[in-house]
Amino acid sequence: MTFLEVIGVLAAAGAGGLFWAGLKAREAANAAMRAACRTRGLLFLDDTVALESMRPVRDGEGRITLRRVYGFAYSDTGENRRKGSVTLLGPRIVAVDLGAAPFDEPGRDAPGTSRHPGTGA
Repeated sequence: MTFLEVIGVLAAAGAGGLFWAGLKAREAANAAMRAACRTRGLLFLDDTVALESMRPVRDGEGRITLRRVYGFAYSDTGENRRKGSVTLLGPRIVAVDLGAAPFDEPGRDAPGTSRHPGTGA
């Protein structure tokens, strides 16, 4: 084999390894989202996560690894869609973000509060 063929084989093997690691990371993100939604009584919509970003970063020990952020949709009422994310550092899940609570949205009050004090409206 020539030098270029060896480089081509190594590049193909590296791409295959990256693809395989990506599939495993996506499976882990899906499992984490299902568990987080189940424990909070939320509906995990579309039954999958989508890769939003992937970049190399240094982990806590100074080694370079990939940071992947997957986005997903969930619902708390069954009639709305909310956006959440899960972050992986290498193969480890480091953060699960379900976004703001429903009453933290602009224009929506927290339970037991009134927008117009004294009027009950």
